[in-house]
Amino acid sequence: MKTILFSLAAFGTAIAATSAAEAAGGATREYKHNHWHFDGPFGAYDKEAVQRGFQVYRTVCASCHAVEQLSFRNFGEKGGPFHLDECPAGVPETTNCSNPSENPVVKALAAEYEITDGPDDSGDMFKRPGLPSDKIPGPYANQQQARAANGGAYPPNLALIIKARHHGPDYIYSLLTGYEDAPISVQLGPTQHYNPYFAGDMSQLLKPEYRDEEGHPLEGVKVPEGGVLAMKAPLADGIVDYADDHVPETVDQYAKDVVEFLTWASEPKMEQRKSLGVVTMGYLLILTLILFFSYRAIWANTEH
Repeated sequence: MKTILFSLAAFGTAIAATSAAEAAGGATREYKHNHWHFDGPFGAYDKEAVQRGFQVYRTVCASCHAVEQLSFRNFGEKGGPFHLDECPAGVPETTNCSNPSENPVVKALAAEYEITDGPDDSGDMFKRPGLPSDKIPGPYANQQQARAANGGAYPPNLALIIKARHHGPDYIYSLLTGYEDAPISVQLGPTQHYNPYFAGDMSQLLKPEYRDEEGHPLEGVKVPEGGVLAMKAPLADGIVDYADDHVPETVDQYAKDVVEFLTWASEPKMEQRKSLGVVTMGYLLILTLILFFSYRAIWANTEH
């Protein structure tokens, strides 16, 4: 009984907190909805979009955000954006390009990074080119260094950001494409940037003429939805050059591609999981039919 009462109390507290946040202006604008290639039980990644998204990440996001749970070898695994069933021309025939450790694209990609390794025989750490087995290094050595470089704000790790946010793909897409000028009723600081899709309490940023003596919004004053970020709008048209001239170099396309990449980064083996699920459901369906007809055959001549 104590456990039940405690659970009910916690639930009531959560509801009250949510209501208070909404009353204070903590609501966000409804996320933009897209048809993603990976949605649904038969959804799969668009490998070209994942490759472009990785390019956007490297060009724009990697200077602040890490994807440290991701290894270079993941790019060459089955379902990865650089997986090869056969080796390209010029690669020795003895090379097994389906193996991520021997994949020439993955090896070249990893070698573009410097990895801190060691200690050596003298006890010193040293730098070396990356290997497929290495994790993708982040931009900062530790959290304190990250905060110091970003005015106290800590850039989140993006490897699992899609899983960590409700309606992750739509949220990230809406956030990246949703930066706007702040409403006239609020006053932002020099390092604050308004986004209606980011949860926050805009009532604290209302100008004095829109608040009473106690700091509450005046009657009839609508608190803007959304919140403020320390990160300014990261994307701009033409900021990343795509090799395919038919793909538009716009903020909207960049956002879609980087969402595709981050979704793959959060679950590199999604396609294998879905394939196994389809096979399992088929097996269970066949088993159900066998059991049903077996039941009918066994009890056909028995009175009920």
